[in-house]
Amino acid sequence: MSSRQGGTSMRLSRRRFLKVSSAMGATAALAGRTAPALGARPTSPASRQERWVPSVCLQCPAGCGILVRVVDGRAVKIEGHPRHPINEGKLCPKGHVGLQILYDPDRIKGPLQRVGPRGAGRWQPIGWDEALEQVASRLRQLRQRGEPHRLLFMSGRNRGQMGGFIDRFVAAYGSPNHVGHSSICADGSPIAHYLTQGFKAYAGYDWDRTNYVLCFGAGFVEAWRPTTRLLRAYGHLRRGRPIRAKLVQIDTRFSVSAAKADEWVPINPGTDAALALAIAHVILTEGLWDRGFVGDFTATASRFRAGEAVPSDAFMESLTFGLVAWWNHVLKDFTPERAAVITGVPAATIVRLAREFATTRPAIAAGERGASMQTNGIYNRMAIHALNALVGSIDVPGGVLVQVSPPLKRPPAVVQDDIAKAGVKQPRIDYAGTARYPLAGKVYQGLPEFILGEGPYTVDTIFLYYTNPLFSSPAADRFRRAFEQVPFIVDFTPFLSESAEYADLILPDHTYLERWHDDIIYPSLGYPVVSLRQPVVEPLYDTRSTGDVLIQLAKAIGGSVADSFPWRDYLEFIRDTFQGLHEAQTGTIVAPSFAAFWDRLLQEGFWAHPPYPFGQWERVLHTPSKKFEFFSQALQHKLEELADQEAARRQVSREQALEDMLRGLALQARGEAVYLPHYEPIRYAGDPKEYPLLLNTYKTMAHAEGRGANSPWLQQIQGLHVGVRWDSWVEINPDTARALGIRDGDQVWVESPLGRLKTQAKLYPGAMPQVVNIPFEQGHTAYGRWAKGRGVNPNAILVNETDHLGGLAAFFSTRVKVYKA
Repeated sequence: MSSRQGGTSMRLSRRRFLKVSSAMGATAALAGRTAPALGARPTSPASRQERWVPSVCLQCPAGCGILVRVVDGRAVKIEGHPRHPINEGKLCPKGHVGLQILYDPDRIKGPLQRVGPRGAGRWQPIGWDEALEQVASRLRQLRQRGEPHRLLFMSGRNRGQMGGFIDRFVAAYGSPNHVGHSSICADGSPIAHYLTQGFKAYAGYDWDRTNYVLCFGAGFVEAWRPTTRLLRAYGHLRRGRPIRAKLVQIDTRFSVSAAKADEWVPINPGTDAALALAIAHVILTEGLWDRGFVGDFTATASRFRAGEAVPSDAFMESLTFGLVAWWNHVLKDFTPERAAVITGVPAATIVRLAREFATTRPAIAAGERGASMQTNGIYNRMAIHALNALVGSIDVPGGVLVQVSPPLKRPPAVVQDDIAKAGVKQPRIDYAGTARYPLAGKVYQGLPEFILGEGPYTVDTIFLYYTNPLFSSPAADRFRRAFEQVPFIVDFTPFLSESAEYADLILPDHTYLERWHDDIIYPSLGYPVVSLRQPVVEPLYDTRSTGDVLIQLAKAIGGSVADSFPWRDYLEFIRDTFQGLHEAQTGTIVAPSFAAFWDRLLQEGFWAHPPYPFGQWERVLHTPSKKFEFFSQALQHKLEELADQEAARRQVSREQALEDMLRGLALQARGEAVYLPHYEPIRYAGDPKEYPLLLNTYKTMAHAEGRGANSPWLQQIQGLHVGVRWDSWVEINPDTARALGIRDGDQVWVESPLGRLKTQAKLYPGAMPQVVNIPFEQGHTAYGRWAKGRGVNPNAILVNETDHLGGLAAFFSTRVKVYKA
């Protein structure tokens, strides 16, 4: 039998029934009660104390529920939580290696102070009290000098409320500079959603009920988020329902997702918008758009004809804004034949894809890093997302969802004294939101240049939380040079990473199996799910939760900073905000008191409120027009506002200031097209005569955001498709390799204008002739015995190109040449 819950298909088989029953017994045992006999696990010997603790994985941002088997205080097994909505008892390979993270012999076992030159690896232990006083003293001195803005907080894996907690710390202290890592991750998608729908976040998708998927540059099966949810969705789309959905993978290499798809469409790198625009052209010229969502012509004889403009009053739009402008300024001339020249996709294929997509509803057009992390990434993602509006797939079953936030209680307002108020008014160190990067929330990859003199001021102190810029950024060695110039650096990492080697103090965090931490699911199911990451074992070493440390630092700084953190520790903060879940009196846990609510949360591990509420248009279409905007008024208003500021400052006209800004953003479009989804040619680094190939970097299933290399289990499965483990490789098309005199397994140099790497060649028919591919994860110079000194890091030779409009790192703009070593 089956039931539906917020768009998620669930089947109760005998095996699943036994797993659910086992989990219920485990959570009952956790609460000190006897587990029911039905489906219970075999009892342990009387001398052993065994329990199953619900928690949350942290190997990627998915937030999968886990059950951890603990025997005599030692974690010995991790399984998927069978009732958690994201993973329903399943885990990807990364989820199983949590024990190798917890028991890693190379973990930092207590606070460390650098005693030698940066990067020399000379440390001495230091007590927590002394270390915290060193940090607090420096921060107090910065404030006393009226310079709190010179604190830079760089963060990465901010799950749950931790990102907002860091925001709170820097705001209370007086710095505008919390710079997260999402500009080197996938910021193009949230920005595109903001420009068209008004929400600046990733989208959820009702995969289980869709019939057709155009997947642009996203590793649907192996490397997108949330991984386990997508793996379950893939199985359901293919074999879990009477009508099998079609998955079309549009990508620059024959990835695992392409192999598992119904069709692989090879595409020239960075040309995704051109393909999406041509698909839109066909949908409109053949009359295949959704008239209920988009609207229709006022005269029945009217139609969209290639090359012909449409009068603005000839079409009455329903829930969209700017379709006629999009047609007249972009789409009317963007024929499949034109797109074929740009993309390398045959015109006949484009026409067929458009017809299939528009007539096999509900359909979804989605994209990620392969499309968005380009110099033209925002316009690529706008064009892709606009296809969903054309076929009426916005906020419908089988379409695009806007994730609902949980009803957490809001913390009290931040308390700011005059020093903090003056500090947060200083310009950001990364120029985010200025004419230089108008739509950026942060420009992580640009920090080296800003630190080394291009910024509005110098940086005195850097905090690092779950981020490793010396490994993860394009042209990563720039951060090494920048960090050498920063007077004081503190890293909260549990592992000695490349960046930690340049710190002055390391204040090691617990691993995720040792700490209290909330987790709010990645946009996916649509309805809210909040999970509780609770310690499954006592901390193994002298480490502390970074949330606790920030509270301790705030209290040590004193004054209004301390007043902004009234909680004893991070657990008390979580409990305080979770009062909102209890007070909502809805969802999967409803209890008469917060104490009873909390007790059940500890047992069950999560709170959820299904199903997804379709049709809340004020929330879903939160734009100036309250419609889906093909013509983005938000983009127009932002650029015109910045142009007015520049015009006033420079005493020039708005038109001149806007033209200068567009030139600085390296945009070719002018006029109305700037505010519409359109094709911007990708910018490449390197002379094509000297560097004839393009370098594509990608993630495998074993990729754990740079942390998977120190897991032997993940190293063993890193390159199964090419037969490589514990090392790197470069994939080369066999015809290209033959022309270069390269054989499978040869050692080769991959050289860019920035430098070169030596690795082994793997002849791979799934590589496009003009593109070579190197996976992320290897090439560490630190991070532990299993990671250090293995393979190469392609970031070392990636040129730091940027989509200036949104401040996004462009990972796919580097030209290379390959030759035998």
